[in-house]
Amino acid sequence: MKTFTAFIALLLLAGTLSVQAKGKHKAKKVLVFSKTKGFRHDCIPAAKLAIMQLGKENGFEVDTTEDASAFTTANLKKYAAVIFSCTTGDVLDDAQQAAFENYIHKGGAWMGIHAATDTEYDWPWYNKLAGAWFLSHPHQQQATLRVVDHNHPATKDLPDEWIRKDEWYNFKNLNPDVHVLIKIDESTYEGGKNGDNHPMCWYHDFEGGRAFYTEMGHIKESYQDPVYLKHLLGGIQYAIGNWKPKN
Repeated sequence: MKTFTAFIALLLLAGTLSVQAKGKHKAKKVLVFSKTKGFRHDCIPAAKLAIMQLGKENGFEVDTTEDASAFTTANLKKYAAVIFSCTTGDVLDDAQQAAFENYIHKGGAWMGIHAATDTEYDWPWYNKLAGAWFLSHPHQQQATLRVVDHNHPATKDLPDEWIRKDEWYNFKNLNPDVHVLIKIDESTYEGGKNGDNHPMCWYHDFEGGRAFYTEMGHIKESYQDPVYLKHLLGGIQYAIGNWKPKN
């Protein structure tokens, strides 16, 4: 009888340990990639530090690199999302591009900050993923952003009209299939070239993965602005798969 009771106790203990083990989820990890082959933004160090701090406060891990050799099939498997933070120019070779496409096709995520659209002009697939390419920009100035969809973690805490200073991109090759979250009101600043439909932030499902882009983030002060940081965090949370759109 004692042997049977001990056996039952061991089974119960094993079941408890199994449940505890399943309850311990490994923290999701993101890769912040900031390689530049064109203009070098001085906000890059501030952006890295801000994303690392957001990770500490919100339960995800952050690796940073400017080394394109990180783009291998084996290495990218470690990341829930890859963040192109103010990348510029031709930053990946053909093999690295193929590895990244494979990563997205297998459910990975891309997030772009500001100059991520000033990147890889000879890679049409990247243009569709990112949602646009940079065309031009006027001088830095204050403008009014209009939030057109609050049903997203990147915009849920933003006002309908978000007034801020930044470097405002004009775009070309806009992907019509993205879901736009924020537009800019060209009547509130000088130099806009996309008219009434001038998107500044969007997301979409893409070829098995996800993509999110925010145009904001040129100036270093953005990465000390709690409103912008909430916006950035929401984009990361979407990218790593912590949010799904409502039906």
